[in-house]
Amino acid sequence: MVKNKQGFLPMSKHPTLLQQFRSFCFQNNATDIESAIEYFAVFGGMGWNVDMTKPLEELIEEKILANYRYIHGDLTKITQSNKSHHALLSALALGDRREHSAYRRANLLRKEGEESAAFLIKFGLLTREKSQEEPADEKEEVSDRLVFTAAFLRFWFSSVSPYYKGIKEGDFTEVKERWENTKHAFFDSVYEGLVIALVKQSFKEDWVAKVGSYWDKNSEIEILGRTKSGKTLAGACKYSKSKANKSELSKLQERCDKAKLKADIFVIFSKNGFSSEFKKEKSDTLKLYSLKNLKILMDDLSEKDLLVNTNKKY
Repeated sequence: MVKNKQGFLPMSKHPTLLQQFRSFCFQNNATDIESAIEYFAVFGGMGWNVDMTKPLEELIEEKILANYRYIHGDLTKITQSNKSHHALLSALALGDRREHSAYRRANLLRKEGEESAAFLIKFGLLTREKSQEEPADEKEEVSDRLVFTAAFLRFWFSSVSPYYKGIKEGDFTEVKERWENTKHAFFDSVYEGLVIALVKQSFKEDWVAKVGSYWDKNSEIEILGRTKSGKTLAGACKYSKSKANKSELSKLQERCDKAKLKADIFVIFSKNGFSSEFKKEKSDTLKLYSLKNLKILMDDLSEKDLLVNTNKKY
């Protein structure tokens, strides 16, 4: 996103999550992958300088809460302070990103929601993402996802904007408590996007021609793709502190069966690694990735990774 006198405005083409992440890491001298993901999930996509030697919560207060009035003012120049737009943005930030469920959460009629979504896509706050496959039931209408174009926007509309009353009065108690209770799950969607980017890079000979996520009314698969030779790969992500074991593969296979999808290759990402028993199962048809594998996405950073942003440096 770039800014002119009217506030934040969209780039002609949105950079990918990986491009934004690499730019953030280069600009802010990130070296630790876990910290990089957490700080990016809050500040990513805006081109801001972030002192990653400071605790994340301290930076949130210093750069975002203390500048609430100015950031809010710039954003409302785009949204025109429209209540429907703000309701939809908060619903998406707090929900599962699916278009129709966000309309319901925002208490918007479908027509109102579609009009808001079209406006927010046009002005660069959201982009549309489709499920990777058609659902097994041809009669089923699968809602698109509406995804924020910058990680910071999701943080703002989930963790700042809903608590504006206290923030405006200089009372950050509610927003800090909310963040403390939700932050661990908040990073998951960034992890998912980066794991998809890792999968893209990891298949060398039979490269991944198409990859994303799958969802229908009954099932959700975090990673679904197809290789150049036509093999289907399906993947799952686990973020908890415990190590992943064989049950993660069984659960993924069950979800594929439910969606009537036949996978040739399974991919499991576990933030905190795998049981020794499960590691032995690794093969050409079972790929296991952990946090250390994501570090590849930070390799060989250089000035050419830096995206040009002219947003205000709050």
